[in-house]
Amino acid sequence: MASTSRYDANKVCCNSHPDAPLIEDYRAGDMICSECGLVVGDRVIDVGSEWRTFSNEKSNVDPSRVGGPENPLLNGSDLTTMIGPGRGDASFDEFGVARYQNRRTMSSSDRALINAFKEINSMADRINLPRTIVDRANNLFKQVHDGRNLKGRSNDAIASACLYIACRQEGVPRTFKEICAVSKISKKEIGRCFKLILKALETSVDLITTGDFMSRFCSNLGLPNMVQRAATHIARKAVELDIVPGRSPISVAAAAIYMASQASDDKRSQKEIGDIAGVADVTIRQSYKLMYPEAAKLFPEDFKFATPIDQLPQM
Repeated sequence: MASTSRYDANKVCCNSHPDAPLIEDYRAGDMICSECGLVVGDRVIDVGSEWRTFSNEKSNVDPSRVGGPENPLLNGSDLTTMIGPGRGDASFDEFGVARYQNRRTMSSSDRALINAFKEINSMADRINLPRTIVDRANNLFKQVHDGRNLKGRSNDAIASACLYIACRQEGVPRTFKEICAVSKISKKEIGRCFKLILKALETSVDLITTGDFMSRFCSNLGLPNMVQRAATHIARKAVELDIVPGRSPISVAAAAIYMASQASDDKRSQKEIGDIAGVADVTIRQSYKLMYPEAAKLFPEDFKFATPIDQLPQM
């Protein structure tokens, strides 16, 4: 006997075993208690794809009879019907024109959203960003688009800025140069849109620190953990002692990596570090000059020097 019971007003469960997990029988459309086998729900709708299994179908024909999943970021225009090409006299009028044709039912607004989502996804793929960041960037773009806060700005620039903000909010920041490298927009335009979006959405992002980039830069340079830990300590101490006032966290991180690598067996040049960090050699040199006189205070106590501090490069 099938019956439906509710527990805590929102949860379908078995009266005798309210905490037992339920087993869904998709074929019969039933929800069954895993403890006693009672059918606690019937006629459950299967939301998965429906497939055709006709033996005379060609192998390259798509067996799905339904469209893609509904996209909550669109205004329902992703639920459309596509009419296939006609094959027979009844499909055409006397002038040879198809009787049934697909109309362009998608609005220009949704078309702009879809193009922006594709651009965000493409940029994220090029710099190996996870899906959570893509979803956050899509939501940010949707809020900006619906609010019509950035009129006159290109959608590509807004999409790039949304991806930059999403990286910052998810705790894996990327530099403007990294976003600019996978975008078609200039660094200056992305920066302008970044400030306008923060103001329009009344949101904020955490300040970037040297530690946000250290592990990624050292990994890309192939440096061991000992050098990475030393560079992280050097950069943090330099900021705490106010040795590098006014310098960006990226340039301080790059200079700290240069100092730590020069004191170890795994030395890296300013150019190698600059190429990875996206900063000029002269920028690294200027930060290093400020840090060098206080080098003895910056290195961790347990660091094993391959090159003594007094033999480190002097700029």
